[in-house]
Amino acid sequence: MTAQTTASETSVLRQPVIGSRRFSNYWWAVIVSAGALGFLLSGISSYLHVNLLPFSDPTQLVFIPQGIAMGFYGLAGTLFSLYLWLTIVWDVGGGYNEFDKQKGEVKIFRWGFPGKNRKIELICKIADVQAVRVDLREGLNPKRTLSLRVKGKRDVPLTRVGQPLSLSQLENEGAELARFLSVPLEGL
Repeated sequence: MTAQTTASETSVLRQPVIGSRRFSNYWWAVIVSAGALGFLLSGISSYLHVNLLPFSDPTQLVFIPQGIAMGFYGLAGTLFSLYLWLTIVWDVGGGYNEFDKQKGEVKIFRWGFPGKNRKIELICKIADVQAVRVDLREGLNPKRTLSLRVKGKRDVPLTRVGQPLSLSQLENEGAELARFLSVPLEGL
């Protein structure tokens, strides 16, 4: 998440948030799609006794149980890869954080799954923001998040889900945002 200033330097801070259009999601979608296609073609080849794969000969597989198992794994992998590709196309989790001093409001926007709640939008007043909070948890499943503490509401997360930000990047972004909003920075 990189901060960009728009309009005038002192009135609006806009931070884009990367959703599911990350390199890792593209990578896994391609890998799962290729694997699923291989399994599916192996299952079909064992049923039809026609080699559909250029790099192996699955016609030697007995359809029940090996060919049917390969077909099942191929079908399951195809459905999973379809899910991955659709989340990338829909950019689930993508959006922006906008802090506008002129309007006196904070706008958090994210894209969700299609439906009536596809657009997830949270708007609150800058005056209601009590602090910028940094949450750090190290270990096997590290958590490094930046969130807003808003009066009368629970903490609003600002960082993307996935790969945790580096400690220095998290500190810099938290300090910059706290300075911009003129609120304290908590959690460090």
